[in-house]
Amino acid sequence: MNLHILRVALDVPLPRLFDYAADGATPEDVGRCVRVPFGSGEKLGVIVALAATSEHAKLKPAGEILRELPALPPDWLALVEFCSRYYQHPLGEVIALALPPQLRRGKLPAKRKLKAAADIVSPPPVPPELLPEQAEAVAAVAAGFGRYATHLLHGVTGSGKTEVYLRLIERILARGGQALMLVPEIALTPQLESRVAARFPGAAVVSAHSGMGEAARSRGFIAALEGRADIVLGTRLSVFSPLPRLGLIVVDEEHDASFKQQEGLRYSARDVAVWRAHQRGVPIVLGSATPSLESFYHAGSGRYRLLELSRRAVAEEMPTVRAIDTRREKLQDGISAALLAALEARLARGEQSLVFLNRRGYAPVLACPACGWVSRCHRCAANLVVHLADRRLRCHHCGLEGPIPNHCPGCGNIDIHPFGRGTQRLEESLAVRFPAARILRVDRDSASTPKKWQALLTTIHEGRADILVGTQMLAKGHDFPRLTLVGVVGADAALFAADFRAPERLFSQLMQVGGRSGRAALAGEVLIQTEYPSHPLYQALLAHDYPSFARVQLEERRAAGFPPFTFQVLLRAEAKQLEDSLAFLKIAAATAKTLLPDGVSLYDPVPMRLYRMMALERAQLLAESDNRTALQGFLAAWVERLYQQKAPRDLRWHIDVDPLEF
Repeated sequence: MNLHILRVALDVPLPRLFDYAADGATPEDVGRCVRVPFGSGEKLGVIVALAATSEHAKLKPAGEILRELPALPPDWLALVEFCSRYYQHPLGEVIALALPPQLRRGKLPAKRKLKAAADIVSPPPVPPELLPEQAEAVAAVAAGFGRYATHLLHGVTGSGKTEVYLRLIERILARGGQALMLVPEIALTPQLESRVAARFPGAAVVSAHSGMGEAARSRGFIAALEGRADIVLGTRLSVFSPLPRLGLIVVDEEHDASFKQQEGLRYSARDVAVWRAHQRGVPIVLGSATPSLESFYHAGSGRYRLLELSRRAVAEEMPTVRAIDTRREKLQDGISAALLAALEARLARGEQSLVFLNRRGYAPVLACPACGWVSRCHRCAANLVVHLADRRLRCHHCGLEGPIPNHCPGCGNIDIHPFGRGTQRLEESLAVRFPAARILRVDRDSASTPKKWQALLTTIHEGRADILVGTQMLAKGHDFPRLTLVGVVGADAALFAADFRAPERLFSQLMQVGGRSGRAALAGEVLIQTEYPSHPLYQALLAHDYPSFARVQLEERRAAGFPPFTFQVLLRAEAKQLEDSLAFLKIAAATAKTLLPDGVSLYDPVPMRLYRMMALERAQLLAESDNRTALQGFLAAWVERLYQQKAPRDLRWHIDVDPLEF
């Protein structure tokens, strides 16, 4: 049979492949980039199949097949096809996201020698002796090398999960395999890369994340594809690294919401990694001190294997956690007397403290007490945050900013005030209270570039800071040996949020940030300021009892019919007017009802909680089912009809499968 028709995936928002004639094509060209005519110009696509016939009578001839670029392997094509199918996103756009920018444009980066043994003179560090639970975890995973299994490594903060990962990677490298390790934050990648490179001086280590330069990303991708990279470390994008010798996948902090992409292809890198492990027949380790409730449920049901690390690896004890009842206390600039006394004691002993407030800026809003004016963002349904250090009002959703006004824009009153508290204001208050202390603020403003972030970490590690004022940037992945106190300010707001995932996120955040204290020889203490000290969430934190918290949350979700007991899909629409978004969704809902199978529920279109974002007004429509297969079958038929539905020119819509945000 003469296979002379190319099926090409192009980076266009259409759920289809494009056929082109190419007499000289061979089966080896599947997975290669090709230049093809498209419209009045030319596009670069990827050949995903060859065919003998086409439904189109007349085909345009394909342009150049870029045979100097390596072909993408069949298992990689199957991976992106799965993502396209499951997340209901055009295959061409999935491939464009998964490829590094230079390859997407058909350019081959200059090859450079990867770092390996000859480049590193110092010998690798001597690994610490494993605790019994660590050794058991390593043995359990290693016994299953060569076949698929998902292991949930639930280890308390400081229990040595990273050492377990490194021992497993060591064993995979000894077998001639490749390892893929995902981390949630770009900020965590350089320090982990340094640790891995020092531990495995003979291995070729590649980083993969969006903060890298285009050429470096492309070189790393090709090195992984050609089997020259032994270890790939990266954020969610690295799940698409092609790895012919893949033997192990690790997802650190698997609960972290940043593994879920919130734009374009809305995929979960953790879930894609699990599918990929199953596809390739290799073990995957999901690690966390506070696993996602979905993963914890799967471990309880036997779908995942639970491995536990209940002891800290270096410190003798977990930090002491206390809830400071602030109901009857007059706070000093938002800080209780107990927390001030604890900070003073650490300063006297030369130890470090962290005051945690997950709200950057000086204050959440500027307001006029005379007329009620508040500093709102005209592009988003949100307030402009006061950033006093550079005298700006800034929206944390769209980035809009402007100068702080000298008087009220509404009535002219000059007595306008910042209300609430952010990290800048907390830093200022602490500086007044402890004038001799070296206070360091760590948030997205002070660590706006990788260089600034690294400088802040160096300052902390070298002991040149006494009190850290930080957001969730400091909550995970860091070991500060002299940090013995964590004070938590302003956590109560999340207890009563409308989002059913809010308690899970708060518990995880507080467990993680509390785990920064007392990780070495010095004992740690965590003080949580709250008006609800008897709340079950805080009581579970005080007891370091994640399992009991998780079980209560799972029972509440079971009763309410929330994930993991149901599967959800959101159709979202955004336009200049909310009425247009809702009108589009109402038509989409009417179409859906004609396709709706038994067991799939459809809800009414509603505005999103943050209904205006970047000058567009947003609404959403929820479909859910306790049967994933039924929901996926309905979704495929519905999306096909949605592409045929007429919409205003300025309206955009997208599907979010397994959404995390509402």
